Amino acid sequence: MLRIRGTVGDLPVDLTLELDDGDWARLGAHLHAAPAPSEPTAAPVKQSDDLWQSAQDLLRMAGQLNGLELLDQLEGLAGDAASGKRLLVRLRHSAKVKVASGGDTPLYSWVGD
Repeated sequence: MLRIRGTVGDLPVDLTLELDDGDWARLGAHLHAAPAPSEPTAAPVKQSDDLWQSAQDLLRMAGQLNGLELLDQLEGLAGDAASGKRLLVRLRHSAKVKVASGGDTPLYSWVGD
């Protein structure tokens, strides 16, 4: 017997499953037959390099953007807020970018190339 208790959203769940020896054996066979995780490929690195290049191109073409505008565009480019913030930090520390205090938000200016 297997009992599962918890919630699904706001709804309480209390579920009891009765499994005989054959059911447990089949369940175990499925677990052992699950494919092993594959080795990571080079694609994420390539994608990361492409994303970094796109982030640099975005600021280079704009010339100068305030931090909020740049972050908003980087989030759109990267597809999520966390990745956009990582790109913003990477730009902040790049030798090709000058960051100046601009009132409420820093100003990012392209100085490379």
